[in-house]
Amino acid sequence: MDEQLSLQPGECAADDSWCNTVFDLTNNQWLASSAHWLLATPLTIALILLVAFMIRLLVHRLIDRLTRDNNGGKIPALLRPLRERAPQALGQLLSERRAQRARTIGSVFKSITSVIVYGLAFMMILGELGVNLAPVLASAGILGVAIGFGAQNLVRDFLSGVFMMLEDQYGVGDVVDVGEASGTVEAVGLRITTLRDVNGTVWYVRNGEILRVGNSSQGFAVAVVDVPIGYGADVGQATEILGRVSTDTIENEVAEDVLEPPQVLGVERVSAAEGITMRLTVKTRPGRQWAVQRTLRARVMEAFEDAGIRGPMSRGFPPPEA
Repeated sequence: MDEQLSLQPGECAADDSWCNTVFDLTNNQWLASSAHWLLATPLTIALILLVAFMIRLLVHRLIDRLTRDNNGGKIPALLRPLRERAPQALGQLLSERRAQRARTIGSVFKSITSVIVYGLAFMMILGELGVNLAPVLASAGILGVAIGFGAQNLVRDFLSGVFMMLEDQYGVGDVVDVGEASGTVEAVGLRITTLRDVNGTVWYVRNGEILRVGNSSQGFAVAVVDVPIGYGADVGQATEILGRVSTDTIENEVAEDVLEPPQVLGVERVSAAEGITMRLTVKTRPGRQWAVQRTLRARVMEAFEDAGIRGPMSRGFPPPEA
């Protein structure tokens, strides 16, 4: 007896085109009755995967275009709606900072896109296979909660990194103080921020552990110059020298780094160990306050020596003449 049983065309459902088509072509009962599983379902799954892959590819390419800087120094399109606190004084580092920030934010959007697109595709495939999605969704929710509890630190680091990137709290080239470590930012990621301190030590700081950030590279900075003098010095003369020397030094040596004229605050404190401390402040470009401080301090000390204004004995200055 032939294993292939005949199936009358009328036995296929009226709306089952696959069954009728396969029966017309093969005149085989088993193939006709299994046509949906053998042909329709695999083709539908393949189409779902293809569409999901194409959507993900197109969105990723769009994100790449938004994060790319093709015009040298121009802000990537993805960053334009976001606040930017990057100081122009960073120069060449500014483009690197913007590029890294754009790439990192773009990677977040890419990951979110992949999860959403492939997640929806997976659900549609399960529906095509006849799987009840309610238990699957409930299990996925329970699994997500369990993973969240198990990876709390990782999730906290990631979320902190995302908000830090969106708010542009700091970036490559900034000089920051994050509590346990301080230095120049070399790299910023969603989980780790990399700093290098003045001694050359590289610090890897988890974003979730950063409770407060002191950024010395945003907006403007203030160079504070404290110069000690002895008790017998003429404070009025010292004040006049501070103003004159600081103005000349700024005009001739560090004019490009200074934003406003210097302010001579006069006597800052008096102590037995340090004598009389004179203070001078200057508003500078971000990140340039230390260079300005060193230059001003050197010139002021030279002027004090030339004028015969002595420092306190405890600082190793020569004693005043008898």
